Formats: sequence, C-alpha cells, structure tokens
Amino acid sequence: MAKRGGFPAGGMPGNMSNLMKQAQRMQRQMEESQKELETKEFTAAAGGGAVEVTVSGKKEILRVKLSQDVVDPEDIEMLQDLIVAAANEAVKKADEASAELMGRMTGGLGGLPF
Repeated sequence: MAKRGGFPAGGMPGNMSNLMKQAQRMQRQMEESQKELETKEFTAAAGGGAVEVTVSGKKEILRVKLSQDVVDPEDIEMLQDLIVAAANEAVKKADEASAELMGRMTGGLGGLPF
C-alpha cells in the first residue's frame, strides 16, 4: 500500500528547498543593509538652524552644533528644548530610513504560502 503524504525519501520538495534558499539570501541582504544603515548619519535642526544634532544609524548622538546666537546664559531652558527637539527629529529620520529599508526587504513576502 502506498504511503500517503510526506515527502519522498524524507527530503524537502523542490519548492520548499528554493524557499529556504530565498529566505537565507534575504536574511544576508537584510544584515548587509542594516550594517550599511548603521554607518549613515542623520542630521536635524531646530530653532531655525540654531541647533543641529547628528545621529548615527545606530541612533547614537554623534554631534551637536550650536549657533552663538542661541547661547544665552539667561535662557538655558530654551537651548535645552532646542537640543531635545533636534535630537528627536534626527532619531525620527533614522527610524524612517530603517522602516523604509525593512519595507523594501520584506515587500516581497506577500506571496509566501504561510
């Protein structure tokens, strides 16, 4: 009596083998793209350019640039707020680049059988 179901000789069917190879290739591409993203820099400004913050793709603050006009010993709070605003915007840019990368990499997953 013939055995029902399963795969011949215990191996994977051709489509499954190809699917695994594609998944491994995609994983390598994602890792390479993530490394590339981590080397990029994202800069944002606040206060009309009075404060600039640059972050890496790892979301680490690399530089803070201040205009002399914004440094007022009588109003430290404004300077602090501008630094926070610029830092948050720079991190947002890094997040958007990461999301775009992931969207490109996973965009073809809609055709998977699961």
